[in-house]
Amino acid sequence: MESSPLTTAFTIRPGLAFSTSYRASVYGQGSLQTGFYSSTCPKAESTVRSTVEKYFNRDATVAPGLLRLHFHDCFVQGCDASVLISGSSAEKSAFQNFGLRGFEVVDDAKLQLETACPGVVSCADILALAARDAVDLTGGPSWSVPLGRRDGMISSASEATSLPSPADSVAVQRQKFADKGLTDHDLVTLVGAHTIGQTDCLFFRYRLYNFTATGNADPSINQAFLGQLRALCPQNGDGSKRVALDKDSMSTFDVSFFKNVRDGNAVLESDQRLWEDGNTHDIVRNYAGNIRGLLGLRFDFEFRKSMIKMSSIGVKTGTQGEIRKICSKFN
Repeated sequence: MESSPLTTAFTIRPGLAFSTSYRASVYGQGSLQTGFYSSTCPKAESTVRSTVEKYFNRDATVAPGLLRLHFHDCFVQGCDASVLISGSSAEKSAFQNFGLRGFEVVDDAKLQLETACPGVVSCADILALAARDAVDLTGGPSWSVPLGRRDGMISSASEATSLPSPADSVAVQRQKFADKGLTDHDLVTLVGAHTIGQTDCLFFRYRLYNFTATGNADPSINQAFLGQLRALCPQNGDGSKRVALDKDSMSTFDVSFFKNVRDGNAVLESDQRLWEDGNTHDIVRNYAGNIRGLLGLRFDFEFRKSMIKMSSIGVKTGTQGEIRKICSKFN
């Protein structure tokens, strides 16, 4: 997949001198805590939950959108809501962030919370809570989200190269996750989020036509599934057409995604490659086992742990960053 050239400019809060020392450790600060708003804004979590439910009931596909939005936020500048900033050179404008959605859910929750508790609840925390609620609403696990993130003051499209790409080998994926303090186990577990949601033809169509030097499709694709994908994504068709990442149950958070990877039915090349690497293969195989109930519980338990770990990447706390009044703009 060819990515478009990315601008090297960045959007930065006016008056803030750019300094690398401003950034928090990729491993996050140790001061996030559950119940962070219990006295300062007691209805923070319930307000986010009711807002996510409102949008989910209108359109269930907003759930994977919110989960992806949080993931993309955390992998660039840490979990600091930098992906929510608007601007021609801001993070959300990068090619890697094409198709991100769910911004209106965060904005709605923020508007309500600014009315109830002005200047208290960060956009970064709203997004972390919304991602948790999205998983829960699709039948996945729920968990207590450690809170106390503050909003970042830099948003740069050029830094989005740290995001995993659909064409990444396992080695590249492994390095990108390791750079954030995440293990192979976290990698496979978090990629399991592809059990819900869709992707665009442009992110995988190259696998279907002229993938090999002899003009054939990616040989790792199950032949029956290849025909289905070609029907959905013709060679010269609309690249923005949406296709389910989990062909069996795209609206339900379950382990069927791992069965698809095992059987050559993964849509994204990066997902399918997890079956070919010795270490990630074993993790996929364990999740894809046949005892549905037991393995569903195991995946749910591990997904909670990896999400809490990921949502602590590079957080700003204490006096770092700010609490934005509007999530798409620096104060």
